[in-house]
Amino acid sequence: MNAVAIEAQAPSPAGRRVPALVRARGVSGGYGGEPAIRGLDFVLPAGARAGLLGPNGGGKTTLFRALLGELPVRSGDLEVHARCGVVPQTDRSRLDYPVSALDVALMGTLSLLPWWRRPGRAQRRAAHAALERVGLGAQARRTFGELSGGQRQRVLIARALVQDARLLLLDEPFAGLDEPSAALLEGLLAELAAEGRGLLISTHEVEQARRWDLVLCLNRTQIAFGPPGEVLSRDVLERTYGAHVVELPGGGRGVMPAHHGCDEHDPAHEDGGADRTHP
Repeated sequence: MNAVAIEAQAPSPAGRRVPALVRARGVSGGYGGEPAIRGLDFVLPAGARAGLLGPNGGGKTTLFRALLGELPVRSGDLEVHARCGVVPQTDRSRLDYPVSALDVALMGTLSLLPWWRRPGRAQRRAAHAALERVGLGAQARRTFGELSGGQRQRVLIARALVQDARLLLLDEPFAGLDEPSAALLEGLLAELAAEGRGLLISTHEVEQARRWDLVLCLNRTQIAFGPPGEVLSRDVLERTYGAHVVELPGGGRGVMPAHHGCDEHDPAHEDGGADRTHP
């Protein structure tokens, strides 16, 4: 169920009561046969950055689709009290298609218009404003494929902002970014959360997730949910990844992944590299 009106309240990471953008109670869902995800019980409040950790094929994309209303909930109750905007991985975008950064941001207006209406001046102004918001106003006319990976990721965030999305679903947004680009992106996500948006961020970077407000660990079933300091124990990580956690030189922790096949319930299973942390 998707709704724009926000009714439920939830404690924020700072302890105050704020609107709950997502509330899941005993949720399971899938494409047929056995559920692809089950046992989901969590609340995502406005203004929170929540890391979504799990192995490839563990149900992260499936959860996104459930939140978008594209996947039927087979049991439990899933409440989504905000418009969702999806931010895909930039390396899955067509880079040879001759569209500008402004064109890509403008695509975010299409879902808000009747099928027969083309974007007009108001929509172009909104797209320009979104690019300014993510620090790319001066790049509006540049071809999307000519931008750096970090810039392309911010353009895709601008596209979600044009939709007036209060809940952003980000699919490994830091994949392939160098350190300066990742730092810019992390700062932008912190600012968006401070504006009251909720962010659910699929990631393979455990140490990065420790800096956020909440963490949801998922391996077809919910393993744990809560503040990183309470959730990201060795036991939870090993149950999440079905693997052993090892100490890395320099003080970090890494996950030695077991062999994971594709999620047979999810035709658009997650791709990605090894799950690891950094010192």
